[in-house]
Amino acid sequence: MFSLEEKIGQMLVVGFHGLKPPDHILQWLTEGRIGGVILFARNIDTSEQVAELTNACHEAASRPILIAIDQEGGIVARLREGFTESPGAMALGVADSEELAMDVASVLANEMRALAINWNLAPAIDLTHNIHNPSVGVRSLGCDPERVKALAVAQVNGFQGVGVASTAKHFPGKANTPVDPHVSLPVINGPVDDMWDTDLVPFRAVSEAGIAAMLITHVQFKALEPEFPSTLSPRIIRGLLRGEIGFEGVVTTDCMEMKAVTNKYGPRESAVLAAIAGANIILFSHTQEFQIEAYNALLEAARTGRLPMEKIDYSINKIQSMKKRFSITHQPSFDVIRHHRSLAVMKKAARAGTVLLRCEPDVLPLKLDDPRQLTLIEFASHLEIDALDQRGQAWFASNLNEKLPLLKTVGLNPNTPSEETLLHARELVYAGDLVVVATRNAHLIPRQRELANEFIDAAKKSILLCLRNPYDAGVITEVNTVLCTCGDSRPSLEAAADALVGIFTPDGRLPVPLTMG
Repeated sequence: MFSLEEKIGQMLVVGFHGLKPPDHILQWLTEGRIGGVILFARNIDTSEQVAELTNACHEAASRPILIAIDQEGGIVARLREGFTESPGAMALGVADSEELAMDVASVLANEMRALAINWNLAPAIDLTHNIHNPSVGVRSLGCDPERVKALAVAQVNGFQGVGVASTAKHFPGKANTPVDPHVSLPVINGPVDDMWDTDLVPFRAVSEAGIAAMLITHVQFKALEPEFPSTLSPRIIRGLLRGEIGFEGVVTTDCMEMKAVTNKYGPRESAVLAAIAGANIILFSHTQEFQIEAYNALLEAARTGRLPMEKIDYSINKIQSMKKRFSITHQPSFDVIRHHRSLAVMKKAARAGTVLLRCEPDVLPLKLDDPRQLTLIEFASHLEIDALDQRGQAWFASNLNEKLPLLKTVGLNPNTPSEETLLHARELVYAGDLVVVATRNAHLIPRQRELANEFIDAAKKSILLCLRNPYDAGVITEVNTVLCTCGDSRPSLEAAADALVGIFTPDGRLPVPLTMG
């Protein structure tokens, strides 16, 4: 039996800072004031450290708990250095193989289970509608509902087949807007009928396939809900998801600390409204003060009757069913982490997810004894800006340099490159015979787009390497050789380097048009 205080606690999953769970988190787990925790990169170092952290949480808890993580693969992955990285969703869309999508998900899930993590907030199954959406991009499998449906079900089967609860996000689809809910409330005005044949197709499919959870987005759909973002909307959660689609699993909110919610509702009111709307689990990923306020507000709403007991009990039943289904019963060996078979799966997927969009004769491959002076100008990942300042070279440049020791490289800040590095880049471009310009989201960053076009215009011959979104190829057009990786995790970067030097020839096709929205 649960006390009321414990029932409310089961409905909250919270995050924290640091490589060890703070005392208050362990105390809350012991008291049943939270039902689980969510991990971010700030909580991750080595496999041994993560296992110690998760085991400390499991041991402190008075009841079984959920330990959640965003391990989509590609650009959204909390387990990176020292773990098996994977290509992201759009690369899987390029590969268009259900078997490969399931194998990739299985590898990721095996490593999560080895770390006593039993809930993955993946896959993201939003259809691509608008290339200017800053929060989806290569996290999308593509724009064809039927292919996204098939690949999404394969991913779910891969995650859950080895004992990790899977979560489809971001219901009912958040990609048809240029607004990021981290920053403000996105509003979509399209008719509901269109969604049944587009955005809702993959969500209906994974529901039928037995997915454990659905994550609700903060986007407001005017045709469905005139007042609230989806996370706070009874029409979206109880009406559309539970009623019309018939979903039977756990409904969780996205993080309630995003500005799409906090700009209008505080942590107290947003938590209560989400629970009343039908959310079973409410996420507060960062701030202890907000987590305390949310718990107290939910408890008060339950005691006053504003949050009916039948809603609370319904949520508890859903949560307990998921915990039982994906319980951590033993600690698998760390041998599964970065296993050679896992690395082979990711290498295969990354190569299958690479696209040679067009190729000018006599440009590729680049060779060790290439008589041309070869130059790489790389707009670095935001994750590597600090490392770029320290050693002057990003990981991709280092990898390609191993294959081409005479290659000259310069790494640029993707948003605001310094005048010193720009001067060096221009010198290399003008002196070189062939310039590889590697972009990351140039279609969203005007300064990067301007510079990439400048370098390509000035080069004798050039290659555009789209290391993040392929949409850069739609705005940098005066180049005849274009290679797209559809994500810049390490397997995809390795595949790009291998393609440039002719180890393999990409034959993938983009699952999205280069211009839309």
